[in-house]
Amino acid sequence: VQLQASGGGLVQAGGSLRLSCAAFGSAFSINNINTMAWYRQAPGKQRELVAGITSDGRTNYADSVKGRFTISRDNAKNTVYLQMNNLKPEDTAVFYCKAFDKTILMDYWGKGTQVTVSS
Repeated sequence: VQLQASGGGLVQAGGSLRLSCAAFGSAFSINNINTMAWYRQAPGKQRELVAGITSDGRTNYADSVKGRFTISRDNAKNTVYLQMNNLKPEDTAVFYCKAFDKTILMDYWGKGTQVTVSS
């Protein structure tokens, strides 16, 4: 499974961005993906979970983004989205997409996409 993320960029504080992450692979491997999630890593900090969504639509969020970010998923397109509103300078980070294969207990990571929020 390969993950292709897009949608990062430079935005002013209070602005919005939408990240997308598409999964590519065999139908068999794609069907085994359960949870998809977004993580982020700011300079000098550890990578942290931002939001996750299961194949049946259950979601979870980091406290720091609750009420501002929304994760969604289009299973027909094998794509997960992260709508980010009211962005803050502290949201500046490289955002990574992750998919979890429940049958072999394997994580797949996409290349990161940079999000920069100016004050």
